[in-house]
Amino acid sequence: MKDKKKKIYVIINPKSGTSSKQNLPHKIAEGLDAHKFDVHMFITGYAGHGSEIAQQAIKDKVDYVIAAGGDGTVNEVARTLVGSDTTLGIIPMGSGNGLGRDLNIPIDVKKALTVIEEENIISIDYGKVNDRIFFCTCGVGFDAEVAAKSSGKKNRGSFMYLKNMLETFFKQELQTYEITCPEGTIKDKAFVVTCANASQYGYNAHIAPHADIQDGMMNVAILKPLSILDVPQTSIQLFTKKIDESNKMIELITNEVTIKRERAGLMHIDGDPVEMGKEINVKIIPRGLKVLVPKEAPKRNPLDPQEVVLRILDTFF
Repeated sequence: MKDKKKKIYVIINPKSGTSSKQNLPHKIAEGLDAHKFDVHMFITGYAGHGSEIAQQAIKDKVDYVIAAGGDGTVNEVARTLVGSDTTLGIIPMGSGNGLGRDLNIPIDVKKALTVIEEENIISIDYGKVNDRIFFCTCGVGFDAEVAAKSSGKKNRGSFMYLKNMLETFFKQELQTYEITCPEGTIKDKAFVVTCANASQYGYNAHIAPHADIQDGMMNVAILKPLSILDVPQTSIQLFTKKIDESNKMIELITNEVTIKRERAGLMHIDGDPVEMGKEINVKIIPRGLKVLVPKEAPKRNPLDPQEVVLRILDTFF
């Protein structure tokens, strides 16, 4: 008796991300073995459509739902699949690709399809911030302001992100935060307070290099106020996975935290800016989402510090 084919729904957002998706259905049809998989492709047509398709996939007992697009598309589908028996697959086609990068999903479409072919499934943690789901990071302070500045921009990428960081730096008004977790309380002025379920924001910017998306914990990264002289070194550390070596960084490892601030305002949830009140509760839900990942993580070397400096200079001057 032949093995039953695995059913796959592929959700393609034609407007999200940075790459053209005109030939994507053809690449997917070529890249997935028709003898192993029963593949159905869907093109989203409006906001929330990806979530609706994912909900239907759960009802249809689909094995894998593949999100093809940028972070918004991936996160929308992933949030819908949380707690279900349906497994998420990712074809990263955005600029940040936060969850995809953290899970070592290749950016190249053919290589990403190979990951699906391998059918290697793990369960990862997710976070809830005042009952809103996130997978990589959420936070207040500077990074939330940068997220708001970057939102909706057509030209997106690592050095657009750096440009927005510098522009935001001179306008930010620092707040005092009271950060409470079962391990204790810290109250101080901070540049950034980031709750990291995964190691990075996206763009290969690693705010918590040792965060593990499967350990049931989050790394709360508290970056103390910076002077303009601190910016070059901090930028290099961010992109070379060495921010934890900074004497400006305090890191807490916990499964739940409450952040109180002086005034309501912006925060970011997986890079999306949202308005939130003065008190923010964040907690980690262990192993709540099934995901297809490579059997062997590729070896990736972070950018050389000198290369980062040269690119920053080239971008701004």
